[in-house]
Amino acid sequence: MEIKRIIAATILSGLILLGFDYFMPKPSPEAKQTGQAVVSISGNPQTPSASASTQQDDATVVARRIPVSSPDVKGSITLKGGLLDDLVLTKYRETLEKDSPLVRLLSQPGTAEPSYVVIGWDNAQGSNAVVPGLNTVWQSDDQILDPTHPVTMHWDNGQGQNFIIRLSVDNHYVIAVQQVVENHGSTPVSLVPYQRVQRDYEAQGGSWTEHEGPVSVVDGRLNDENYKNLREAANHPDHTYWAKNGTGGWVGLSDKYWLTAVMADPTAAVSASFGFVPGLPGSAGSYRVGFTSQSPQTIMPNASVTMSSHIFAGAKVVSLLQGYSRDLHVPDLDKAIDFGWFSFLTRPILTLLHWLYTHLGNFGLALMALTLIVKIILFPLAAKASQSSGRMRLLAPKIKEIRERHKDDPMAANQKVMALYREEGVSPASGCLPMLIQAPIFFCLYKMLYISIDERHAPFFGWIHDLSIPDPTNIFNLFGLLPFDPTQYISMLHVSVWGTALGLTFWLLQKQTTVAMDPAQARIMQFMPLVYVFFMSSFPASLLVYYTWNNLLTFAQQAFIQSRTKLPVPVATSKKGR
Repeated sequence: MEIKRIIAATILSGLILLGFDYFMPKPSPEAKQTGQAVVSISGNPQTPSASASTQQDDATVVARRIPVSSPDVKGSITLKGGLLDDLVLTKYRETLEKDSPLVRLLSQPGTAEPSYVVIGWDNAQGSNAVVPGLNTVWQSDDQILDPTHPVTMHWDNGQGQNFIIRLSVDNHYVIAVQQVVENHGSTPVSLVPYQRVQRDYEAQGGSWTEHEGPVSVVDGRLNDENYKNLREAANHPDHTYWAKNGTGGWVGLSDKYWLTAVMADPTAAVSASFGFVPGLPGSAGSYRVGFTSQSPQTIMPNASVTMSSHIFAGAKVVSLLQGYSRDLHVPDLDKAIDFGWFSFLTRPILTLLHWLYTHLGNFGLALMALTLIVKIILFPLAAKASQSSGRMRLLAPKIKEIRERHKDDPMAANQKVMALYREEGVSPASGCLPMLIQAPIFFCLYKMLYISIDERHAPFFGWIHDLSIPDPTNIFNLFGLLPFDPTQYISMLHVSVWGTALGLTFWLLQKQTTVAMDPAQARIMQFMPLVYVFFMSSFPASLLVYYTWNNLLTFAQQAFIQSRTKLPVPVATSKKGR
């Protein structure tokens, strides 16, 4: 029974490792600049916004840009279209190099990876007012958008309606938006304001460990999709894949560590949606997520209407997201972080890891301290499982003797074995329940390392300068002494120092828990630590540190438990013929 469990666990582990390699997100190919024409920025993709026939509404006009500057972000807003299309994060760089560029979150149309926020209006059914479009050049007397200087942009459509966008930025990642329409005409106009995050390149999704792509919370319910599903909207009449009506909420595009989202006023009745508009031949098309007002806003003559909202563009720091949810009354903004099915476990674990990191100053040490704390908490369960396994191992010689004595009568042998179990108070399944209870906790630890922004570019000791990427050492090129990269020829030819250490700890655990088995099975089991070395050397270094340290703690824990594990009825004094 013990041998079968080991073999089953081995096979399952191999399948998990293979599946991990399959489901992990592949590096996106270098985006190519296509020079595509951007499809209409209206709320309804199939209905292009009308534009004023003025000299300013000209695709060839080069408009002024207004700089954006705050402690955590910098960039600019273009007066052409009023787009927020240039934003970098001042506290995060692409790599560890000192001259590495800052992480870019938003890019202008026409660049390699256009991504921007659109603020605008659509005509309601039956209304024919001229509304601002992509080529509309807004006017502004302001010179900079920073925490002490808001910006006001305005545009007159020449028919009596004046459109105004007011923006203000805080010290972190949020821009407050006010959309105002003043009607100086003689007839009412009916408009539908909208805000949208738009990405005009072929985006790649995440993996089973973390979600990347469209995400929203409307009426307290989390909704997320992947980019592949959104592309199905290209065949829909309105290019919408998903839509939901609600009060307040937020909609955005989530990356592993970053989020760009539009947040509705908490009292506003809005319609959130995910969609995809196909582009011209040879272009990637346009992913669009955002919200519109559920009902048209009718502006009577000599009256005005204002709609308030917010834009979040920044890092997915848990404390910041939770603070914005509280202060702006935006529901569950921290759900942009993929806590997973066991979020009730992942959240406190991530919070504790961040606290440890803050106090220890080293993410690797914080991870090791967290692993030790979890081991201590789970010790009673682990002890029960180890005691059951230990007792089974102590009974193995007697079970072998019984089966050899009754090799011609398997039924009688099984009856004798079950009687032995009852006499010794041992249940073959007693170790399974504690393991099942522990499994979700260790999965949360594993998942947490993929969603924690603290891990990004976090150094450890020695040659590990970034725990979020694989250990760069490789025994196949003598740890860099030979000037070639073996993984260029075969991807599995990467065996790092920490990967080797992990394999040694798996070997120690295997020696500690091995039971008697036939030679063929023993040879198969001997190769398993080597399999782990080859498969897991390409994992992020933090995972290798975690698993190696966890295996060492497990080895010490089991040695302690087994030294105190005894059978209620020692085998040596058991009744003969049992």
